[in-house]
Amino acid sequence: MKKSKLKTAVVSAALVVAAVTGTACASPDSGNATGSGSHKTQTEQNGQVEGDEQEAPGLIEADGANVFPHSLDFDPRSQTFFAGSLGQGKVFSVDTDGKVTTHIDDPELVSAQSVLVDRERERLLVSNVDYGTAERSNPEAPFGIAGVGSYDLATGEQHWCVDLTGVALDGKQHLIADVTVAPDGTAYAVDQLTPTVFAIDTDGNASVFLRHDLLEGDLDIPDFLNGVGMSAVDWVEGDLLIISMADGSLVRVPVDRPEDAEKVELSAPLAAPTAGMRVLEDGSILAVSSGLLTGEPARIQHVEPGDGWKEATVTVTDSVADPVTSDVTVGPEGRTYALSGGLADLLAGLSNDGFTLTPVTTGLTR
Repeated sequence: MKKSKLKTAVVSAALVVAAVTGTACASPDSGNATGSGSHKTQTEQNGQVEGDEQEAPGLIEADGANVFPHSLDFDPRSQTFFAGSLGQGKVFSVDTDGKVTTHIDDPELVSAQSVLVDRERERLLVSNVDYGTAERSNPEAPFGIAGVGSYDLATGEQHWCVDLTGVALDGKQHLIADVTVAPDGTAYAVDQLTPTVFAIDTDGNASVFLRHDLLEGDLDIPDFLNGVGMSAVDWVEGDLLIISMADGSLVRVPVDRPEDAEKVELSAPLAAPTAGMRVLEDGSILAVSSGLLTGEPARIQHVEPGDGWKEATVTVTDSVADPVTSDVTVGPEGRTYALSGGLADLLAGLSNDGFTLTPVTTGLTR
């Protein structure tokens, strides 16, 4: 059985967890709340143009003090990034000049970690988890909530917030690592602490979509968390879910036959721990791996599929000096950015002045 120990003093261990993990929303006894305002989406859905930039973009330095985002997504229509806050349990909008503004302030959110722009339905999908370190945390019961909320993209008003611990009904700790959305609007959320994938319809009705041995975690974080498993998920053409495991492997899940899940045969494993992924315009995937197990720069990797994602070729395209880099997103003019959220300071109990988006190379050519 998996165990967790919240020891923020052991910063080297805690940081790895923050760089690897994703999100969740709603405690078992929480009620409805209204907020004040991509994680990964389909290219067609969001109208994004992804690929290597024609001009080298500059670093975006966001001014949000103590936001501590783990993931973000970009809305091309409003030219706005949306970033979840691990420290404050809010979702912030970030303009291209780095100005940060509160967009969602929902009391049900403890740590808003995974953020997904669903432009087709004019909503943000947000997941939440309680590491025990946020302003709204229960330090005596970390990882006690797991859920996903839907919010109006323009106003931040909550549509619904579903409690997935009440769906799993297994008495275990859960941590929703990431969320993706299929063309029909079904959201799929992956659990990092159990081998469970949840499906959530557009009205917030949730069910267990898949439990599979391939999704069991085997990456241990010393003195913090054992059995770290799924870290990110994307829907890709062919009606497939591609799930990254923290250990650097990928799992292919046919949506209409989830029991046929199988490992993708990779030319080389992704660096571990794998943290975030993004589907590019040609259907390939860009993945970022934290360097916190090694202390080396975070690694940006391009994953080119073959044979319907039964196999794939992995190449390293770039790196980010900050090891605590946990996500990648397409931004203005199709440029791709990696997020360094300052999570080292959060887990060390320190404050900070903001976070950075670093332009990275994807490996695509126009």
